[in-house]
Amino acid sequence: MKIINRTVLLLSLVSLFADVASEMLYPVIPVYLREIGFSVFLIGVLEGIAGFTAGLTKGYFGKWSDETGKRLPFIKSGYFLSALSKPMMGFWALPLWVFFVRTLDRLGKGLRTAARDALLAQNATPQTKARVFGFHRSMDTLGAAIGPCVALLLLWWRPGNYTLLFWIAFIPGLLSVALLFFLRERPAPAATLRKGNFFSYFRYWSMAHPTYKRLSIGLLFFALFNSSDVFLLLRAREATGSDALTIGAYIFYNVVYAAAAYPMGALADRIGPRRVLAGGLVLFAAVYALFAVVHTPLPIFIGFFFYGLYAAATEGVAKAWLASLAPTDTATALGFYSSAQSTGDSSPLLSPAPSGRATGPMPPLALQWPRHCSLPFTC
Repeated sequence: MKIINRTVLLLSLVSLFADVASEMLYPVIPVYLREIGFSVFLIGVLEGIAGFTAGLTKGYFGKWSDETGKRLPFIKSGYFLSALSKPMMGFWALPLWVFFVRTLDRLGKGLRTAARDALLAQNATPQTKARVFGFHRSMDTLGAAIGPCVALLLLWWRPGNYTLLFWIAFIPGLLSVALLFFLRERPAPAATLRKGNFFSYFRYWSMAHPTYKRLSIGLLFFALFNSSDVFLLLRAREATGSDALTIGAYIFYNVVYAAAAYPMGALADRIGPRRVLAGGLVLFAAVYALFAVVHTPLPIFIGFFFYGLYAAATEGVAKAWLASLAPTDTATALGFYSSAQSTGDSSPLLSPAPSGRATGPMPPLALQWPRHCSLPFTC
């Protein structure tokens, strides 16, 4: 069996184009919202509701996917909703409309994520799971690096033309949806949970593998105390004094992450996910220790290099490990974890400076950037 078969390749390309579209907009959405009258408080409420919608619905739609044995209807619907939301953002500057569109985008994420990951797991063997998830993470993160670069070029060409940016972002979003129509699947009901209400997927915990429970608790504990990437960018901005270097460092992190995700998956398949995941967490601690003492650009880039290795050693590897512990109800298992971790996810759009003092108006691109997931699977 090929490690990267047709289904895995297409799903990875879909994620790449979808992330190009999302990451084109994410750095500028806070700036756009401020221009149309949103306060910092309302931006925080908007992102909180949107994130909560995505997190809560992953488990529900994951269980539904297992019940029907179908993955593609959820994947197609999810990516279509997210693509459709891109141009809709610029139609009206009304707060209720913006809330609706942003929530629609995150609902699309909730629809597709668990079913997509379950389909990836179905197209891997126990010996290749980490490589499959690593390859997918690599392509997804490559899109996260390309998207902001495209946004920077467009805004350099047409400063302040956010409506054009929303329409341009619609193009890679549509490409991601179009690729999905080349996929095929064999429906195979895999649910062992009986039907229930919206929150019935939480019953999965009672039947989960003991190792799944221990791993989930450990990852959720980490998610609860893990700080946002925004603090690293604030520290980078403070140390370099340059928006351009800060943005460059974050793009560099994504490039390292994209390049290392598949090799880290291969290593996990060879020596086991536990060792690779533990090594990634050690790198995480080392990076934060380094950022606490650096004052010049070079160490900042070194720190982001190792931060990219940390992400590559944890995200795809942990997801592959969880999937391997759930041969049935795979979408429910992955969706359950994603829903649970959303309560511990702390990725604010706006954060205080490390000193705790108010920073005043923050540079729009450098300090509003980091949505892209660290260990919790929010992507």
